[in-house]
Parts: sequence; structure tokens; C-alpha cells
Amino acid sequence: MDFKKRLGVGLLLFAAAFSGNASAQAVPGAVGDAEVPARAQKQPNVVFILADDLGYGDLGCYGATKVKTPNIDQLASEGRRFTDAHSASAVCSPSRYGLLTGEYPFRGDNGKGYWGPCDHFQPLMIATDKLTLAQVFKNKGYATAAFGKWHLGFGEGKTDWNQPLRPGPLELGFDYYFGVPKVNSGFPFVYVENDRIVGYDPNDPITFDKPYSETTTYPPEAGPKTDNRVGGAKKAHAIYDDEKTGPLLVDKAVSWISENKMKPFFVYFPTTNIHHPFTPSAAFKGSSECGLYGDFIQEFDWMVGELVKCLEENDLVDNTLIIVTSDNGGMFNRGGQDAFADGHRQNGELLGFKFGVWEGGQRVPFVAKWPGKIPPNSVSDQLISGVDMLATFAALTGQAVASKQLADSINVLPALVGDPEHPLRNELVLIPRQPSHVSIRKGKWIYIPQQAAGGFKGKPGTHGAGGPAAVSFVGNQNSDIENGKIKKDAPPAQLYDLSTDVNQTKNLYNEYPEVVQEMKALLARHYRPARNGKKK
Repeated sequence: MDFKKRLGVGLLLFAAAFSGNASAQAVPGAVGDAEVPARAQKQPNVVFILADDLGYGDLGCYGATKVKTPNIDQLASEGRRFTDAHSASAVCSPSRYGLLTGEYPFRGDNGKGYWGPCDHFQPLMIATDKLTLAQVFKNKGYATAAFGKWHLGFGEGKTDWNQPLRPGPLELGFDYYFGVPKVNSGFPFVYVENDRIVGYDPNDPITFDKPYSETTTYPPEAGPKTDNRVGGAKKAHAIYDDEKTGPLLVDKAVSWISENKMKPFFVYFPTTNIHHPFTPSAAFKGSSECGLYGDFIQEFDWMVGELVKCLEENDLVDNTLIIVTSDNGGMFNRGGQDAFADGHRQNGELLGFKFGVWEGGQRVPFVAKWPGKIPPNSVSDQLISGVDMLATFAALTGQAVASKQLADSINVLPALVGDPEHPLRNELVLIPRQPSHVSIRKGKWIYIPQQAAGGFKGKPGTHGAGGPAAVSFVGNQNSDIENGKIKKDAPPAQLYDLSTDVNQTKNLYNEYPEVVQEMKALLARHYRPARNGKKK
């Protein structure tokens, strides 16, 4: 189905969803043989909550027993849970790039691609003339705001933290931004509001002189935090507190929603939970059965609950689409390993971890609630991706978008509000840390052009644990792996039938050579490594 037809289906379903409280009117422009109905007069609010490193097995509604997530579980019981949702990348910054732009991150940076976390002085990764989620809503008169981890760079060239941080979120369609500029484990350890560091004093600028400014520190079990490599800005550094960040983001978002409730709004809420260091506030320390890792998840669940409570108190919940998902799978770092020792499996039984292309690295929880529009207590096995949110929100707001701006995004609104008979997305490119392992999904098949997963491959006990060593350690079975290593006679690439083997226990590369060739050719049509730069 081509783009115009896909968009039309979404718009028709959207209008039908509102048929009880608003009349649908025809607008100029045709889709196939039918005119596109106008979107309802009462525009829905959207709250999009993006956790950091939340794995497929980290929520109660996805099978977790060592952590309690009653608020997200309730959203799932009142809405829809997706079982085949994927992040735009298995890595944080590229995943956010794909989510906000609808474009596979290997197309970014003028074709060189974005592959790893952005560095401390990364310029803005998204071109200001590119359509983003925020701009989609802004084009329809929405108030837009982002609260939390940005991790997409600021400015042009090397970021100058002493100047207004532009271009940044404000140039990409957000009216307001408050949050952590990079990642909670990386300097500078400050908060940013709009385009300025909170508490910044021009008489005490950020410098590269020693002694470097002090920031909060935590015991080893919290996981590593990069040593601060900047001095100055002592007041701004003093304001920053890892353990207060979650509640602070909630307070900022709740206040903004309450102040902007008279017009439709879009809230992008990318949390620092549950990225290392694991620093839950005092109220949540010791609250779970799997250490700081689980405590941080339970704080995240509380944050979701507070946002829902705000919507309820402002009589907004019935006209608000709430989505909770993650930027990639769980990472088998200190927190993940400690949680595993306590009986928790962050990615469930899925193979692999963050950074890698196996399912554990990029299949993520995805829960959506929209009263009266999304059937309660429903489950969808539709294949969807973070890159699909752009086309989906364009359909939600009744906008036809040029295919160039839609990039790789597909409208999956019918999977949210209906029960499509056929898959909306037949193919999906899966992107890990290493360009060599960019893979392709088509229907039930996934083809990985190399051995292993293209992510971290350290041994358990190290921060970068992953790959075959971690797979064997947690007890996952895979026909290519024995005692934490790839077998000498393992096939050169991988093919899995996810309809019967979602945990990727059996590599079928040798059994289906014709499928391998088909998938290999399909991947080549989507992704040409020779045209992309080396891993950044």
C-alpha cells in the first residue's frame, strides 16, 4: 500500500473514532477514490513518554515479577500493548534521531549515519529544515514541549556551553524545553531550560580548567558516571542532582500541562530513567526486589502515574493519547547484572541487549491509551517502529506530508485505534551500534548479515557486557553460540523465523538459502554501506 493510501486509511479511522462527538467534513484532495475526511474539531492531546534503556521484560504487563509497575500496567489494561514494537536504533542518540525525524539514523549526518551516543560537544544532529514530531503538531496549532534527556546535540560546530544553545529543541518545533542536555552519565552535569543552562552565571563560565567542578557521586552499585571534564559554572553544577531529576521533570511537565491545557498540546517526555547511574529518589530506594535497577524502574512508573494524574485533575485524560515506550532494549551493565542475580530478566527471554541487533537490543515495550478510541485491554502484534511516529502523528492531526519529509515513516494509526487485517509495515531496517550489522526484517524473517549482534561484547562483570558472552551467562540458547563464544562452524550470517522462534534460538541460514538471498537483496535496496562513513 503506497503512502497516500496508508494516510487515507489512518484519516478515515481517525474520523470514525470521533464520529460520536464531531462531524467529519470532506476536505479537498483525494486518496484513491475517496476524499480525505477532515480531522475532528476537538484535537487530541498527545503525551509521548520515552524511557531510557527500558527493556522488553522490565514492566509487569510484559511479564516482570521483581518490579512493580502498576501505573503502566493500568495504561495497558485500559489501552493497548504492542508485542512487536521496535526502537529506531539499539542506541540512544540514533534512536532519538529516528523517532523525532521518521528517518533511519543511518541516513543522518549527510549519509555518514549516526551510530553511537553523541559526544559532549556534538552539534545539533537534526537539520532545522527537517520535519520533526514537534513541528508536525506545531503546524496544527499545538503547544509543544519536551522534558528530559535531549542527547541530540546543540548548536553548530563544537557546542559552546557558554552561549545560547541554539539551534536546539526550540528550532525543531518545541515551544519549551527543560531537561538534561546530554545523558545523566555524561558531562556537563547541568540542567538546560530552553537554550540556557539553569543557574548559569556569565561571571563564572564553563571552562576546561582544573579543578573540574564538583557534581553528585554515587556508590559503585549505581553504575558508572563519567568524570566531569569541565570547570566553572559552580552554581549550575550545584543545582544538578541525579536523585532529584525524576521528580523535577515531573514537576516541570505537570506545571506546563496545567498552564497550556486550554489548547491542544504535545508533550515529549524522554526520561533519564533507567539509564545508569541508577539514582532513584529516596522514596524509591529499596522499593523493588532487584536492587537500584528495579528501584529506578519503579520511580519511572511513578512518574508516568503523576503525568496521568495531572491529566485527570485537569479533565484532559479522555482526549489525550498517552504512549509509553523505550529508546532501546536493556543494557547488561552493573545494574542489569545485579538485577539478573536477583531473578530479573530485563529483556525477558529475548536474545541480546542494548547496542546489538538481536531482539533484546531493539524490541521494546510500547503501551498506548486513548479512551474511547483504543480498545481497552487489547494486544497488537503489528510490526511498528519508532520511525513510524512521524507519519502516525501526521495522520492523527489530519496532515498530508510530502514523502521526502516522511522519510522512512509509516502511518500505524490503524494499529492503535483499530485491528487491521493485514500488516501495515512489511519491512523494517534494524540498526545496531556497528554499521556492519544493519539488518532487515520482512514479515516473520529477520536477516543479520554477520555473526553475533554488532553491539557490546564484554564479559559479565564489565560495564560493556554483551554479545555471546552475556547470552551464555544469562542462559539463552542460540545455535551459533557455545560457552560464550561463536562456534567455529557457525554460518557467516543469521536468519531467524520470529513467528516460531522469537527468542532466536535457531539460526536457519543454512536451511533456507533462497530466503537468505531474498533478504540479502532486500537489505541492499535499503542500506548501502559503501555510501556511509565509518562508524562514528
